[in-house]
Amino acid sequence: MSLKSANKLENNRVELEVEVDAAAFEAAVVKAYKKNIRRMNVPGFRKGKAPRHLVEKLYGTSVFYEEAVNALYPKALDEAVTESGYEYVEDKIDLDVTSVGEEGLQFKAVITVRPEVEIDGYRGLKAEKKVEAVTDEDVDAEVEKLRDRNSRLVTVEDRAAQNGDTVVFDFEGFTDGQPFEGGKAENYTLELGSHQFIPGFEEQLVDKKTDEEFEVSVTFPEDYHAEELKGKPAVFKCRLHEIKMKELPVADDEFAKDASEFDTMEELRADLKTKLEDRREHAAEEAFETALIDQLVELVKADIPEAMFVNRVNEDVREFDYRLQNQGLNLQMYLQYTGMDMDAFRAGFREQAEKKVKIRLALEKIAVLESIEPSAEEVEAEFGKLAESYQVDVDKVKTLIAEKDLKKDIAVGMAMDLVKETAVPGGK
Repeated sequence: MSLKSANKLENNRVELEVEVDAAAFEAAVVKAYKKNIRRMNVPGFRKGKAPRHLVEKLYGTSVFYEEAVNALYPKALDEAVTESGYEYVEDKIDLDVTSVGEEGLQFKAVITVRPEVEIDGYRGLKAEKKVEAVTDEDVDAEVEKLRDRNSRLVTVEDRAAQNGDTVVFDFEGFTDGQPFEGGKAENYTLELGSHQFIPGFEEQLVDKKTDEEFEVSVTFPEDYHAEELKGKPAVFKCRLHEIKMKELPVADDEFAKDASEFDTMEELRADLKTKLEDRREHAAEEAFETALIDQLVELVKADIPEAMFVNRVNEDVREFDYRLQNQGLNLQMYLQYTGMDMDAFRAGFREQAEKKVKIRLALEKIAVLESIEPSAEEVEAEFGKLAESYQVDVDKVKTLIAEKDLKKDIAVGMAMDLVKETAVPGGK
C-alpha cells in the first residue's frame, strides 16, 4: 500500500488517494477465486475444479475483483490514515475505486478526521477547593445511621401506626367499582414514609390500628407506568394485620463490638470521623475538578464533527446497557418500563457527550502543548494496575489495550493534573 495524496476538505473531511500494488491485488484475487470456485458452474468441470483463467473467460476478467477490493481496502485505508498523520473518526466512508486490474488497485476515500484544536488560558484557572470540616454532630449522625442499620423490628400492640413504622396489611384496589390487575396483595409489608406506593396512599395508613378495616382513596399519577390507570381515581380496601416499630440498639461499647471491628465507641467514632473526612475530601476534589473542566470546555476552539458526538453517545448507551445487564435487565426492557423511545433516550446523553468530547480534545491538546509524555515505567505501571483490576495477567491486558492508546490516556490524566496544579483559588 502507498498513500499517493491526502487533501483536506471542508468540515474535517479528508480525501486520501491510495494505491495497492499489483502483487497484493493479485493475491487477493487468488484468494477470492479459491473461496468462490466451489459455487461456480463451468461446463466440463466439476464444481471447485475449473481453472481460474477459464472461470474468468466465462464470467468476465473482473469476476473476482469486487471481493478482492472489499478484502483489501480496509487494511489499506487504515495504513493510509496512519501514514497521513490524521486521526480517523469512525463515520461513513465515501469510497471511489478509480482503477482496478492487473496493474493493481487505486481508490479514493473521503473520511472524517479529528479536528484541529486551539486552547489558551488553561494555566491559572480559578476554582475553589473547599473541604467541609467534620463536626461532632456529623459523627453523631453517622452513628445514628449505623444504629438504624442494626435495628430490629418489634411488634407494637398498644398504639396506632405512625410514620416510620412497618405495617403488614392486605389490600385490593378498585377503579370504577371494578378490581384491576396487580392491585391486590395479602400480608404485604410496607414501611410508612418510604414512598413505595403512589402519592397519598401511605399517609392514609397512619393512625390505623391492628385488625382495623378501612378504605384508602387515591388518584394514580398522570405519568403512571400502566396506561389504563393513568390519572384515574381508585379505592383500596385494606385490613391492617400488624404494626412494627424499629428498636435501635444503645450506642455503647457493646454496640461498637457488634456493629464494627472496634471494641469501644471512642474507636468507632474516630473511624467514622476519618471516613467522613475522606469522603468530604474526595467530594471537594471532584467539585474542584468539575469547576476546572467546565472552564476548559469553554476554552476549546474547534470545529468538532458531529460524528464524534454521535460516537460518544453510542459509547454511553452501550455502557448503560452493560450496567443493566449486570442487574438482570436489558435496554429494551428498560425502555418499555419507562415508556421512552430510543431517540428520546439517546437525547438524554447528548449534553454530557458533548462535554466529554470537548474535555478530551482540550486535554489531548494541552498534553501536546506541554510536551507531556508518560515514561515507559509509568506505562508499565498502568498496565499493572489494569491487570490487577481485571484480575488477569499483564500480557493479557496488553493484547486488549494498545500501548499507544494507553499512553494517550495517561497523558490526558497528566494534563488534567497540570491544570489543577496551576489553578489559583477563587471563583471564576
